[in-house]
Amino acid sequence: MLSNQIIIYNFEMKTYQQLWQSLTPLYEAGEAQAIVHTVLDVEYGMTLTDIIGGKVNELSADEGRKLEEIIIRLQKGEPVQYVLGEADFAGRTFRVEPGVLIPRPETAELCQWIEKDMIEKPIVSSGDSSEDSPEDSSGNSPQATDDAKLILDICTGSGCIAITLGLNIPNSEVTGWDISEDALRIAQGNVEMMKAGNVRIEYQDALALRKAAETDNEKMKVNADKEVVKPKGEAKIPPTQKWDMIVSNPPYICEKEKADMEKNVLEHEPSLALFVPDEDPLKFYRAIAEYASSALKSGGALYFEINPIYEKETRKMLEELGFKDIETKEDAFGKKRMMRAKSTK
Repeated sequence: MLSNQIIIYNFEMKTYQQLWQSLTPLYEAGEAQAIVHTVLDVEYGMTLTDIIGGKVNELSADEGRKLEEIIIRLQKGEPVQYVLGEADFAGRTFRVEPGVLIPRPETAELCQWIEKDMIEKPIVSSGDSSEDSPEDSSGNSPQATDDAKLILDICTGSGCIAITLGLNIPNSEVTGWDISEDALRIAQGNVEMMKAGNVRIEYQDALALRKAAETDNEKMKVNADKEVVKPKGEAKIPPTQKWDMIVSNPPYICEKEKADMEKNVLEHEPSLALFVPDEDPLKFYRAIAEYASSALKSGGALYFEINPIYEKETRKMLEELGFKDIETKEDAFGKKRMMRAKSTK
């Protein structure tokens, strides 16, 4: 558990034990050890054997000062992923900054479920994908083929879901939407870093999806320099767009749940990506599902990461919108964290 207490790091402390013990007012011993191990691995290339052998004591003065700065930030409760600027997710390392959520293991489980479904229960949806394929700024569909699966990730954040699915699902074209300028920049950087040529990042407001889908609007594009460009006025969607799959991990934590959350999450991760009003916990799910009910091809699939507290309400909402074959899946902690539904339209 986190604590308000902060210990000032002594620059002379250079043993592995002294380093992790300086974090124990905030973290349990095992977690503190794992954090320091990660820092020493990422920043200095130290293996566990190096650490046990005392190599941490061989750091140069400059390396020691850098380590001191890192430890001080960690003592203040800043997540190690933000301090290092990276986070592991589904077997890959993504760049992260405070403008996006740190990818969680349960979100990786959602990707694994989707990938497994694509092998065991491939989506069979109606519609001509060559006509529906989303275009890039040049008017062409990158890596488009007639039978490419068109996947949309709403509230993409760091792009971890969009990129993971794009790289792991053969013959797919993936689009990631977000409203945060920080998220768009970070996600686009991850696309380029991982050379995910079949993944596109675009500006779109999840809460405006239903309204935008009902009007004749132009959509967000990425320019020739691969910079995310925000169009003038409201984010827009072509009304003819059809997707084989829509996936989203939207904000779903109610304000009343803050009391049970870790202090470092509340102080460092973006509220925009975390919270919804207590009086409307399905705010994002409803907007996305309403859009998906008309934007999915017949037989297409909608996947959500959900708030376990509102599993029944989320299911009921999807049923009322005409979705079928609704299934809930538990995460590794036994919580009802993921939901899948099929389109009938």
